[in-house]
Amino acid sequence: MCQIFGYTGSEYIEIRDVLREFYSHSDLHPNGWGLALLDGNQANIEREVISANKSSYLEGRLKAGISAPNVLAHIRYATIGNVELNNCHPFTGTDSYGRRWTLIHNGTIFEYQPMDEYVRRQKGETDSERILLYLIDRINAAAKETNKELTDSERFAVVEELISDIAPGNKLNLLIFDGELLYAHTNLSGSLHYYQGKCATLFSTEPLVKSSVFYGDGHPGEKRFCIDDWQEVPVTTLLAYKGADLIHSGKPHGHEYHEDPEAIKHLYLAYSNL
Repeated sequence: MCQIFGYTGSEYIEIRDVLREFYSHSDLHPNGWGLALLDGNQANIEREVISANKSSYLEGRLKAGISAPNVLAHIRYATIGNVELNNCHPFTGTDSYGRRWTLIHNGTIFEYQPMDEYVRRQKGETDSERILLYLIDRINAAAKETNKELTDSERFAVVEELISDIAPGNKLNLLIFDGELLYAHTNLSGSLHYYQGKCATLFSTEPLVKSSVFYGDGHPGEKRFCIDDWQEVPVTTLLAYKGADLIHSGKPHGHEYHEDPEAIKHLYLAYSNL
């Protein structure tokens, strides 16, 4: 499977240290890396179809420093979809009101018929891209019903309902940014963690305990805090953050995922045309 990382804060903070630790896991997730620096509706997305540990570009990028109000990062272990650029996360798109949605996913959609039609619309082959396309269509449908752009509470309700619909039998570890809110969800116990600080909240598949995060530009002498108190994200419960603050917490939908090696094997064979 893949690994995901997210950051949302109330101020610009240098996070190259923690990103370097996250990307160091790419030896086991070597099929591409991605990075999204997000500021409101602006998204700077960078991706490569090589292991993050082998990318000279990414190494230079990290040395230069990385800070943004919201950040999503991904390292891929290819399951559904070939090893190519169009299958690398993050995925992004805009709704009918021009709001940009950006998504990263760690998981597998084994079966969910309403998303089948997006196979013909997507640029790549992943189930993760189909989730984004389906989500944007659900947002557009809800906005059409109200004849106005959705509020943050209304957007949260749509995302929560969508996740509850897809979750049965499928693994859905998701981080999504909508230009204002960062959503986090897992339905597999122990597979997504968060760190809550005064000015930032971070998410990671695995706790990143060797890193520090700096205020300002991260030069020696700048104020920093060590990340040493990671907790598990509540299972089957959608959370939404604005800056560092949790502003929406949904109700547990109860569709917890349990690993099924046989189901995964059959899915891989189907996509390999074997």
